[in-house]
Amino acid sequence: MSPELAIPVFLILLASLSVHEAAHAWAANKLGDPTARLLGRLTLNPLAHIDWIGTVAFPIILALSNLPVFGWAKPVPVDMRNLQSPRRDFALVALAGPVSNVVLAAGFILLLQAQGGLVPETGVTSTSVVLYLAIFLNLILAAFNMLPIPPLDGGNVLAGLLPESMARVVDQVRPFGAFVILGLFLMGALDYLYDPIERLLGTLLL
Repeated sequence: MSPELAIPVFLILLASLSVHEAAHAWAANKLGDPTARLLGRLTLNPLAHIDWIGTVAFPIILALSNLPVFGWAKPVPVDMRNLQSPRRDFALVALAGPVSNVVLAAGFILLLQAQGGLVPETGVTSTSVVLYLAIFLNLILAAFNMLPIPPLDGGNVLAGLLPESMARVVDQVRPFGAFVILGLFLMGALDYLYDPIERLLGTLLL
């Protein structure tokens, strides 16, 4: 990835992760748990959400390696004891993050269409290309986080939907979830997320 493109991609990722985490905090607060709000996480300020490895170092390494840029932020703390229906409400809190990224992507699509659509022959930092990257990154964040692997949001949503006995099985996977995700990344399995989204955007925008 060229340096002039890496900077806007990093800024988009930083903003999108901040919205994602703030959405978790907002949903938790609405559902009765003020923990994240009291800890200053109900904000769009990236400094409140940055994980220096997942938000800064990892995306920079990927960009310099010409790999798809990805990252994560600090998880938003949720005290399930404050939730009226803990399993259901925790699933809703988890779902709020990916939904926020889909909403962002939809907003960027409207902006892109309003300024004339994607123009591939323009420079790499043109408005249309940056907007396209913002759409793509937000859809990737939403799709990745909805994978049914705890501690990803999809795993937490799944645990909230399943009967309690089956949800306990999902929770038993939680300590190993990070290793499963890393394994999928190293094996290139995440290409199965990137490719369909690229094709979808190609159909919608080109």
